[in-house]
Amino acid sequence: MSRRHLLDVDDLSPAELARVLDLAEVTAPAKLLDGQGVAMVFEKPSARTRHSMEMAVVQLGGHPAYITGVEVGLDDRESVEDVTRTLAGYYAIVGARVFDHGTVERMARVDWVPVVNLLSDRAHPMQALADLFTIRQQLGGLGGRTIAWIGDANNVCRSLCLGAALSGMKVRVASPTGFGLSDADLVRIRRAGAEPYQTTEPGEAADGADVVCTDVWVSMGQEAETARRRHVFAPYQVTAELMDRAAPGAVFLHCLPARRGEEVTAEVLEGPRSRVWEQARNRMHAARGLLTFLVGEGS
Repeated sequence: MSRRHLLDVDDLSPAELARVLDLAEVTAPAKLLDGQGVAMVFEKPSARTRHSMEMAVVQLGGHPAYITGVEVGLDDRESVEDVTRTLAGYYAIVGARVFDHGTVERMARVDWVPVVNLLSDRAHPMQALADLFTIRQQLGGLGGRTIAWIGDANNVCRSLCLGAALSGMKVRVASPTGFGLSDADLVRIRRAGAEPYQTTEPGEAADGADVVCTDVWVSMGQEAETARRRHVFAPYQVTAELMDRAAPGAVFLHCLPARRGEEVTAEVLEGPRSRVWEQARNRMHAARGLLTFLVGEGS
């Protein structure tokens, strides 16, 4: 029997995605993981991903196990497949925060337990679920709303665009030349239900948008590109003036950690339109909704 895995948001249908968000609202869930554990392998460290997942598992009655990449030595001490098979003997779900997206694909192909991508170089579906949940909370719904991404069309952007498309939202992305969505990304977003608008002008993307999002200019593993990226992305800073071009009542989102004075000004990050702390807290609720779906309705 093939298990349900979440390697990116479009592993869910539009109806399933909406159901996961509904389940995220349930603050007193059934203890579906009672007597069971969830293994979480971290090649890359994290604050929000680790703690949101751990608490989501606890709230479902389960035991979270944090495992560093060094402990299991993926493709060093043992193959990815053998590590996955071993962990599947102890745990109900295996999650992994990795460098290479191919790692979680290989885990899923073992197909012994559900595998959840906690972040890879290609996707960050758990962040996208939290973002969509936050938008729904703040704006009262998703369908017909416009989301604008400003900056690097990275893994966070990719997954959020897919989730927005599945939810009936309009998608805009403003990035420097060479840092936008790929042709393959555009095809996937179209298949998910939206015609993405891509531009090099931040103002075009932000005009009348209901949600403005960004991320750091230099992600983990890109430190050698810091000087170049700061130069290239300087015109893509989210400022109060850019937010003023968005729709009345528009909100600002950032997956964190943020670099005040780089991709966003402190005025915006800490201002009345910012929802970054609700967004961070919602990582836990979204994780709980997904786990409930995987071990219950989606199994």
